Amino acid sequence: MTLPTLPEADHRPLLRRLFDAAVAAAQPALCLPPHLPPPGPGRTIVIGAGKASAAMARALEDHWPGPLEGLVVTRYGYQVPCERIEIVQAAHPVPDAAGQRAAQRMLARVAGLTADDLVIALISGGGSSLLVAPAPGLTLADKQAVNQALLASGATIAEMNCVRRHLSAIKGGRLAAACHPARLVTLLISDVPGDEPSDIASGPTVADASTCADALAILARYRIALPAAAQAWLASGAGETVKPGDPRLRGSCTRMIATPQMALEAAAAVARAAGYTPHILGDSLEGEARDLGKAMAGIARQVVLHGQPFAAPCVLLSGGETTVTLKGRGRGGRNVEFLLALAVALDGLPGVHAIAGDTDGVDGVEEIAGAVLSPSTLRRAWALGIHPRASLDDNDGHGFFGALGDAVVTGPTLTNVNDFRALVIDRPGPMPMPMPGLDGGSA
Repeated sequence: MTLPTLPEADHRPLLRRLFDAAVAAAQPALCLPPHLPPPGPGRTIVIGAGKASAAMARALEDHWPGPLEGLVVTRYGYQVPCERIEIVQAAHPVPDAAGQRAAQRMLARVAGLTADDLVIALISGGGSSLLVAPAPGLTLADKQAVNQALLASGATIAEMNCVRRHLSAIKGGRLAAACHPARLVTLLISDVPGDEPSDIASGPTVADASTCADALAILARYRIALPAAAQAWLASGAGETVKPGDPRLRGSCTRMIATPQMALEAAAAVARAAGYTPHILGDSLEGEARDLGKAMAGIARQVVLHGQPFAAPCVLLSGGETTVTLKGRGRGGRNVEFLLALAVALDGLPGVHAIAGDTDGVDGVEEIAGAVLSPSTLRRAWALGIHPRASLDDNDGHGFFGALGDAVVTGPTLTNVNDFRALVIDRPGPMPMPMPGLDGGSA
């Protein structure tokens, strides 16, 4: 199909449609009902944590045939009205006292259940911070300090969650053990590369094969100093999680109801309907956000200049969770850091437009999902006196794209299937002459 040459402004609606389709594919109202278990002869207790947990609770209430009760904890602003399931709000990404109280109440709620009872756990991304129960001898302040250090270190989400599991009284399968002997069904919305259940919200209801030694090695790798009580806890081995084969997990099962791959496939359908050939590059791309931005720029340049490995018009889609090692004092955000690095590397290359955002609506700690990029991004930044490379060095992607009016703000999406990235590449036209100083390298 031959596409007309589109003015730059016309790509924003398509970019947003791609992102919105990815988010819509993971809405609990759509993906949860087919996975509900049949009621049991006893009580039905609902527990859960994560940015999507309140929306999951509402979808469960709307489709459950009998009595139920329960408690889930979600991020401030992500609450959804429920009639039978209590919704508690807490802080993310650094835990607070509200999350600690919710965890204590949740453990109390599942105590004393019988084999006739059914527990449905609604788990999604963000639960690691929202469901906080410090291990014996540790304080909330200890957990907050470790969490903040991990977030700034450049550690992967799997590494961060390994540490979190071993410093917790509820993660790493401990909540599942507390539900025994009741039947336990965990419904998961994945926000982690590889969809590993023990990494989603640090796995409160699933077994974990990692060890205290693994957690200590991660902390040493990133030179993170632990509070004395936490160091002693891990060194003693007392923080070992519930392992595969534990008899307390015999009556539990896990169902993955939404994943990053499902979101990418939904976006691919939108791209195809718009006349672009979609290519899904991966649903679990990791590494430093700026490094991935440079790599994606190299692929886009090869497409534009040589028609390899794909011919334009096409859309390159990817998901996963990158990291940002904070060195500057900017407003952060891994998706906007990816986009800013992509813009600098593309250097105004015609025909390449992009969007990157977190499907939960929050990139980093900002109430901003991400941003969009066009061939004119660097030119417009220079016109405003903004130095693109300096913004990147300061980890200030949000400041950069906000000044250009290119931020993507969705508000709470009530789901979370990790980061979403799309590069829309048109057929190349005549290549412009290079503009000195445009790439932000030396002007």
